[in-house]
Amino acid sequence: LLAAGVPLAPGMAFWIASPIMDPEMFILTAAVLGLPFAIAKTLAAIGMGLLSGFATWVLAGRGAFASPLLAGAGGCGSCCGTKSAPTAPDPIVWTFWRQPERRAQFGEEARSVGFFLGKWLTLAFLIESMMIAWIPGETVATWLGGDAWWAIPAAVLVGVPAYLNGFAAIPTVAALIDMGMAQGAAMAFMVAGAVTSLPASMAVFAIARKPVFAWYLLMGLGGSLAAGVAWQFVN
Repeated sequence: LLAAGVPLAPGMAFWIASPIMDPEMFILTAAVLGLPFAIAKTLAAIGMGLLSGFATWVLAGRGAFASPLLAGAGGCGSCCGTKSAPTAPDPIVWTFWRQPERRAQFGEEARSVGFFLGKWLTLAFLIESMMIAWIPGETVATWLGGDAWWAIPAAVLVGVPAYLNGFAAIPTVAALIDMGMAQGAAMAFMVAGAVTSLPASMAVFAIARKPVFAWYLLMGLGGSLAAGVAWQFVN
């Protein structure tokens, strides 16, 4: 979409909101963690998407993120936006499989991305296994429970490396809540983990320049902290 000419602001809103909630996730969250938690998580996704989109729009209007995509990611690299008059973008041809050179390029990119994600996912699953084996759930609940001021910020930080899959996180968080994890910490963990998960963050990292990716992380982590504080206040 960005390569086709969509501004960065709606793209940032999509990047932030889409990993947090979807229909299947809503149903499972409501069934395990309760309908109020699922609704609150949905509102967090909408609010974070709107906030990040408008904030990006304001900064872009002041000259920030003039060339958000990496060179080659959008087909024009750093040359975008340097012409004196806007021109219509090249038409997008979705049927790449009809062109041999595009099929070959697709296969090469798929292998490259698959190897990249497979390498890091393997490491992530290894780290998760070590955490499960060596860190008791009671310890996590102790640090992330109660009224301690650090519970929600700690949940945001823990959610970054510990969150691997949204569906797997639901029963894990439910068990931690049963052991005493604070509601706000649970919300912060799930939202921060969703935004910074490998599939979500790598999709941005692969095509966006470093300032854009850093802004994405800032919006995601800051919004997660706000969502956790708000949900804790409601409860």
